[in-house]
Amino acid sequence: MTYVGMPTPRETPQDTMARIADTARGMKVVIVGAGVSGLSAGWWLARSGAQVTVLDKGIVGWEASGRNGGGASHYQSPLFEEEQRMWPLMDELLGYPTEHSKERIVMAVTPKQLNQYHYLAKMNNDMGYRVDLLDGDQVRTMVPLAGDNCLGGMHYRFGGHANPQRTVQAYAWAIQDLGGRIVQHSPVTGFHTLGGKVVGVDSPTGRYDCDAVVVAAGPQITGLMAQLGVDVPLAAARAEMIVTEPAPMMPLGGVDGNGLYGRQTLRGNLAYGGGPHEWIDTLPGGPPGRPTSPLTRNLARRLAELLPKAAHLNVIRSWAGVIENSPDGRPIIDRMADPENVVVASMSGVGFGLSPASGHAVRDLVVEGRCTFTDIAKLSLSRFDGLAPNWREQQGWLSAA
Repeated sequence: MTYVGMPTPRETPQDTMARIADTARGMKVVIVGAGVSGLSAGWWLARSGAQVTVLDKGIVGWEASGRNGGGASHYQSPLFEEEQRMWPLMDELLGYPTEHSKERIVMAVTPKQLNQYHYLAKMNNDMGYRVDLLDGDQVRTMVPLAGDNCLGGMHYRFGGHANPQRTVQAYAWAIQDLGGRIVQHSPVTGFHTLGGKVVGVDSPTGRYDCDAVVVAAGPQITGLMAQLGVDVPLAAARAEMIVTEPAPMMPLGGVDGNGLYGRQTLRGNLAYGGGPHEWIDTLPGGPPGRPTSPLTRNLARRLAELLPKAAHLNVIRSWAGVIENSPDGRPIIDRMADPENVVVASMSGVGFGLSPASGHAVRDLVVEGRCTFTDIAKLSLSRFDGLAPNWREQQGWLSAA
């Protein structure tokens, strides 16, 4: 069997950067949303020579982009191979550290989990992405914080993880190094259209003229696109994580399991999250607050079950971000027909890991009118044509309110 855990690219990332340089010279692009997806799109466009302005209602990476498990192993996405191609060189290309680290281990503490991981390992190996099955002793050797309750697991020889906070800051600084602007505390309040295009974006900080617009504002996408007569079905959810005191460093920092996703930081802290998410209603300015919820106790219990030798550690903080979810759980990356210069980028909870690839796809849609490196037809907005207006009720995705 031939494994393609690091796919052989048609060209190297450096060749890609050389090829796209100056292809958008003089184009003015306004990006709505300074999360990781908007920032990646801005960086790719700035690399292409576009005059990029990123607007955000708050500050860079303040929602789920800076509050997630940092995973980068999305093998079921059409963007996966580009994700894997780009991540190892992002520090070099951005010029700032993301703390990217390769590979992951997924552990099982119940027979049901172990059966599921055996299925996933076979599926990935059949696709050519190498996954090694591990018994309990092998996991305990590779994950010293694991306990006798570990039944086995799998070792992803692809993928990896990075530091969300450092990564969003790296994208932001790299955009500015390329001449782009990032305007924080600048919520978008309206659009100016002319001849089937958006020609200006309004904000309390002023009007920003543009040749193209990228709307990558997470849960606010629905309300913003409604101003342009476009229905983007999304439901917002609160995603919570906990962070522990530092633990002894493990050989591999990316360790998942027991329904949790997360990583060990370079200081040794364990940062983990993993449903159930709380459905919320989203206001134009975002959620009114993020008080700690009872979910932190659930996360702490499951983390202690996953890593018993870290069960004595105190939880020193918890954080919550807000993620948007499409009806089928997949991203929406599409260029509109009307207004024809608007691109929507909603990542449905998987934006961080896919960001090097999603930004490339958005850049291509803005500049070329199509994605040049993979087929993203399954991510088009049109797949929801005919969706029932009460789809959230049908799926039970309702807020407590």
